[in-house]
Formats: sequence, structure tokens, C-alpha cells
Amino acid sequence: MNSIEIAKDLMQIYAIKLSPTMPFKWASGLNSPIYCDNRQTLSYPWLRNKIRDGFINYIRAQFSDVELIAGVATGGIAQAALVAEHLNLPMVYVRSESKKHGLENLIEGAFVKGMKVVVIEDLISTGGSSLKAVQSLRDAGLDVMGMLAIFSYELPVAVSNFKKADLNFETLSNYSALIKSLEESNYFTENEIQSLKDWKECPEKWSEKFEKA
Repeated sequence: MNSIEIAKDLMQIYAIKLSPTMPFKWASGLNSPIYCDNRQTLSYPWLRNKIRDGFINYIRAQFSDVELIAGVATGGIAQAALVAEHLNLPMVYVRSESKKHGLENLIEGAFVKGMKVVVIEDLISTGGSSLKAVQSLRDAGLDVMGMLAIFSYELPVAVSNFKKADLNFETLSNYSALIKSLEESNYFTENEIQSLKDWKECPEKWSEKFEKA
């Protein structure tokens, strides 16, 4: 699957929004020129199905002996369900924290210890919440084979976090593909594109410029 094409698709439906001069403020407090909400893809069948098929192709090529699909709440749940349905596999999803009532489940759905699982996520930023879900699955006795996501910011901290967790991940598109798509479209100026590149190299330093402004 063409990662640049997926990046263009995400911008077309405004799942990805870019603002290199008036940045978005993330929950962490970091200023960012990009905001990505891949839940938007569910409203567009043509793209929803393209993403599903992309995940399925990865799974068939790299994880052919998978026994279970797991979605990360909340963004990965719907995509995991689409993939599991197409592959005729059982599915679970992982909450960000245990329920405060009833059985207090952290993992919702039926599974057996030792099952081989592929995790579906919508977005990888630092990898923190994604890897927390992976650890929950591992703690439950599941064999996590890898993670698939729609898009990654390709932040250095995420690469480091996944390496420490000894987990491979693949994405259908990423920040580098996004930059290439912008260079092809001439939608942004050279200075704006350079600013977007600078953010990827050092998000903290880029963010500080706007705190001082």
C-alpha cells in the first residue's frame, strides 16, 4: 500500500490537520503543527475499507498464524472489528484503565492464554498508551506478535519506547510520507514545509519557539 496515498487520503477528509504557523496544543502541553484524528476515517467507507485491507495485507504477509485481533480503546476498536470480521477471527479490546464497576475488566472479550494476537491502533505518537495496552495483553498471558496502526508521527521517543518493549510495529502511513505528499502538492511554502520537518527532528525545541512568542 502506498503510504503517500494514504497520507493524502487522511488530509482529504481532514483527519490530518496542519498548521505550521499557529500550532495545536496537545494534552501533554506540547505545541504541534499537526493534529491527527483517524476516527474520521470511519465515516468514509472508501477509506475505511482501504485501511482495513491494508491491515489485512500486513497480517497475511507477516502474522499469518495470528489467532486473535485486539483493538486499543478507543480509536483502534472499530478498525480491529473490521479486520477481525474479514479474517473470521475472535477480537478483544483493551481499555485505558479497568472498569470501576462490575467485573472491572481491563480486556473486554473472550480469549485463551497463549493465543497469538495482533494489536490494532489508530495513531502512534509517543507510543505510551499503545504500549500500555500491549503490556496489559502480555500480563494476561497473550503472545503479542506486533502492532499495526494507521499513522505514526515518527517521533524518536516512540521508536525508543517500542524498542525497549521489544515490539515491532508497522503503519500504513507516517509523517515522512505526509511531508513527501506536501512537497508534491505545493500546498505549503518551502518555509512551512521546513518548519514541519524541524518539528519532527525535535518537537520540544520546535514547541518552545511558540511558548516564547
